[in-house]
Amino acid sequence: MARALIVQGGWQGHEPAKVADIFRAMLEPEGLDVTVSAELDVFDDAEGLRALDLIVPVWTMGELTRERAVNVSEAVSRGTGLAGCHGGMCDAFRGNVLWQFMTGANWVAHPGGDGVAYEVRITDPENELVRGLADFPVKTEQYYLHVDPANRVLATCRFPTVTWYHSANDEVDMPVAWTRRWGMGRVYYSALGHHADVIAQGPAHEMLRRGLLWAAKGRAAARARGENHADYASEGAHF
Repeated sequence: MARALIVQGGWQGHEPAKVADIFRAMLEPEGLDVTVSAELDVFDDAEGLRALDLIVPVWTMGELTRERAVNVSEAVSRGTGLAGCHGGMCDAFRGNVLWQFMTGANWVAHPGGDGVAYEVRITDPENELVRGLADFPVKTEQYYLHVDPANRVLATCRFPTVTWYHSANDEVDMPVAWTRRWGMGRVYYSALGHHADVIAQGPAHEMLRRGLLWAAKGRAAARARGENHADYASEGAHF
């Protein structure tokens, strides 16, 4: 049976326990054995992490040691999926650059705060993770992220929606959801999910559900392509 670990905690304004419940409800009907932890010490078990099919972080801000970040990175590089949303993944562990590199972005602002009305635009409509989904409106925080250009972007939104200092740079399309690779592992992220109700139903929920399940299948997909961890490992890597 496939196994998933959800790690929830950090800043409570993002309702981590409620979001973790939503993720569990996405995964268990698909046959995954789900464990939920409220402690980061689960990242101390390097071998245990490598045995997982999926890690789902729901931990805004907080601190992650270098050793724990390396343990997660090494697990994902060997095929354990990594998937999550909003601040629980790309505003987690602000001081850890390895985490930011692995997840594909870091949060820097949400101009206008909560309750900003904007449209999520599907940009890769033939991708299995968004196929059949139309552009949709949301009213929530709009994340401005510093994003890795290697990400495969699935959906975007337009900035500026709210006038602030960044408005002087004119309009830009900001990624909302993407996939990426980390060695043999698959990584998925959606910026939606400020509160649990934002992802509890509708297209935002469906995008996340598909993303989590896709990430959980990364190891099998990599092996089917004949990939090995040694294809990506390097003694000279630094971070």
